[in-house]
Amino acid sequence: MEPRDEALNIQSRESLKKYIEIGYGNRWFIRTEVEHPDGTETEIRGIVKLMKLKSIYLRIWIGRKVLIIDSREGIKISHKTRRCFKCILGFYGE
Repeated sequence: MEPRDEALNIQSRESLKKYIEIGYGNRWFIRTEVEHPDGTETEIRGIVKLMKLKSIYLRIWIGRKVLIIDSREGIKISHKTRRCFKCILGFYGE
């Protein structure tokens, strides 16, 4: 099944977490990541429609430090083991 066809099937399923991300640092400038109940993730180029928007976030990853400004959870700083640069505007929903 093509990733785009899978995206159409994903839209019809309920209670899957979806993250639409726009910005530099991911495989595609605009992508949707779907988190399945078993913990696996599917990455899809473009936008898959959200059912219900729950949060908007800005993630800035410079080197090993990640700053996340989230409309739901506030401001967080975390550390990663690998070095990277990302600047992402994201939308989380189900």
